Amino acid sequence: MHRTRIKICGLTREEDVQAAVAAGADALGFVFYPKSPRYVTPARAAELIATVPPFVTCTGLFVNASPAEVAATTAVAPLALIQLHGDETVAESAAIAAACGRQFLRVFRVKPDTRPDDLLEYEQHCRAASPLFSSLLLDTFVEAYGGAGKVFDWSLIPKELAPRVVLSGGLSVPSATDAVVRVRPYAVDISSGVEAAKGIKDARKIADFVAAVRAADAIIERDSQHESLA
Repeated sequence: MHRTRIKICGLTREEDVQAAVAAGADALGFVFYPKSPRYVTPARAAELIATVPPFVTCTGLFVNASPAEVAATTAVAPLALIQLHGDETVAESAAIAAACGRQFLRVFRVKPDTRPDDLLEYEQHCRAASPLFSSLLLDTFVEAYGGAGKVFDWSLIPKELAPRVVLSGGLSVPSATDAVVRVRPYAVDISSGVEAAKGIKDARKIADFVAAVRAADAIIERDSQHESLA
């Protein structure tokens, strides 16, 4: 059965980590951008990651950090994946990943004038630059870093690219099913949409978001079966 992967980002508390794991999240995100209200120190992230069971991917979000800074963080916090969310060039992203020996997600902040070909070309550039490139994470362009809970035009995502990307930007419990059915991304990433306050998650919202994504998966599976029988 089709299964969209789910990442819950911006975790700061043990109870929120456990709520995400219990709900069935595939990945957890920890923010290492000091200006974010969801910031955690490497030592705090290590404490939280110590409570995570096997086969749940722990990801670190960085904004314009140097290779040395990211390597120092991953030396303390056992992250499996890094997410580069600033103005890093593709070459700088590759250098950061090489410095810490981790695969990386490269965030592409989608603007109203972004063209589908821009996304395809950028992904090809990232893939050519480093064997550690994992995927694009598509978020909405705003002046701030780290996501602002706003949705971009999903129709800009080429259908051939969608199965390889992580969809972010303004997702919520009410919008999750429609987003996954329409875009059919490899994974979805949510932070503010499952919060009671900045940096404080709501266990019920996390569970409802996961259920909404699974409902979309069921619709996609049903539609694919109908297409195969047609």
